[in-house]
Amino acid sequence: MQQLGKTLWGIADQLRGAMNADDFRDYMLSFLFLRYLSDNYEQAAKKELGSDYPETPRDVMQTLRVNTPLEIWYNENPDDIYGFERQMRRKVHYVIEPQYLWSNIAELARRQSSDILSTLEKGFKYIENESFEKTFQGLFSEININSEKLGRSHKERNDKLCVIITKIAEGIAIFSTDSDILGDAYEYLIGQFAAGSGKKAGEFYTPQQISTILSKIVTLDSQDPSAGKKVKLDKVLDFACGSGSLLLNVRNQMGENGIGKIYGQEKNITTYNLARMNMLLHGVKDSEFEIHHGDSLLNDWDILNELNPARKIVFDAVVANPPFSYRWEPDNTVGENFRFKNYGLAPKSAADFAFLLHGFHFLSDEGVMAIILPHGVLFRGGSEERIRTKLLKDGHIDTVIGLPANLFFSTGIPVCILVLKKCKKFNDVLFINASKDFEKGKRQNTLRQKDIDKIVETYQFREEKDRFSRRISMDEIAENNYNLNISRYVDTSEEEAEIDIHAVMSEIKNLETKRASLDKEIEGYLKELGIV
Repeated sequence: MQQLGKTLWGIADQLRGAMNADDFRDYMLSFLFLRYLSDNYEQAAKKELGSDYPETPRDVMQTLRVNTPLEIWYNENPDDIYGFERQMRRKVHYVIEPQYLWSNIAELARRQSSDILSTLEKGFKYIENESFEKTFQGLFSEININSEKLGRSHKERNDKLCVIITKIAEGIAIFSTDSDILGDAYEYLIGQFAAGSGKKAGEFYTPQQISTILSKIVTLDSQDPSAGKKVKLDKVLDFACGSGSLLLNVRNQMGENGIGKIYGQEKNITTYNLARMNMLLHGVKDSEFEIHHGDSLLNDWDILNELNPARKIVFDAVVANPPFSYRWEPDNTVGENFRFKNYGLAPKSAADFAFLLHGFHFLSDEGVMAIILPHGVLFRGGSEERIRTKLLKDGHIDTVIGLPANLFFSTGIPVCILVLKKCKKFNDVLFINASKDFEKGKRQNTLRQKDIDKIVETYQFREEKDRFSRRISMDEIAENNYNLNISRYVDTSEEEAEIDIHAVMSEIKNLETKRASLDKEIEGYLKELGIV
């Protein structure tokens, strides 16, 4: 499944040279996305035109000085182009003129055309500006094909792009390129580029193993997880969605028709574009998702600011991996915001609870929220203690899961998953201490499939396992001043075996007797040698 991704990553690793992973990522993934859009568009055009679609061999096209069959149709039917493109906007919601299709771009690159820079620039703008839906607007805005990182002169940049595009085209050519294959390759490359980005990777990528845990949890029945997976999720939200991988994982758990609509929000413009590309590449129609570019803490998304309870949008599942201990600057009015006024504000030094309360506010009564946070939220004092205490007293914290250290590209610290519900069935909190269950790696630790299954099954059936999980009553938590430090409740240390002092003394005496015997034997040898 990942062979195309591995092939493309090999090409990226070979070609990027001194360019850092972040910069080269944007070129590589944009070209892969252009390939997907082009294939999808040409297939739709072929279906729309039927028998009028030219079936022209490559050698004939070269004689005609064209690179795509659609270009032949455009040349032969100039009066029908407007009507055709109107139909394409209605059916696939975007238009790509023949000269901007990947097959034409790849052929120009193969011939080392001196015009590849301008063709790409015009093509990206055309797709953005001539699309029917806002999903495509600004999609390539962060791709700087005139960057000096590609080369100092126009010719150097043009030549570099020709090489990159040609290698990508050759790498893709030997594989099936349906949306699933391309989507998997895109996801694989995001992970590989994240590994090369170090701390910056935290801005856009949640490791798949952790993403799978969150996704499996929020798709189980909220009141009785042991009953299994929900049949349908109407709306799913990730308010710090990065490249969208976590949302796609939830969709994968539910199946293509198991979610009504996906909602995501992302502050970083480049990552926001990655998320939209990722959705489309995985076959999510533009009518099935909405990604907003904005700041969740400021809550600048209009659809989340509806104060009328009858029209307020709520979500059946909320998942998030927000930036850890993010510094923020709430003004005097933020404390009265509907998301925070019942709980108070998170401290300026760590917005962890601000992110949590933002997502929790929009959770439906029958929904489940799973959020990744640093361990500090479990025990820090001050305003965080007040927020944590109220959430516990109101019966909203359902499960606390401690994960091993060094699972993320961006940090080596251990993190936890908090599972929250507006209405929960059990009057206790399940603690899962999974800090010891992992496979150690050279640079990064990983959760094995059995580790993931153990965590999810323990949550699902609310099991108590020795040195792994316990159900803690609210009375015991209150006795601990609402401190949720996992080690207080689930101790993973192994008990030391009792020592039989009499057996140890007997063993020492036996060893002393053997030593005395050996000393006499050695002394005899030395006398024979005349040494003593």
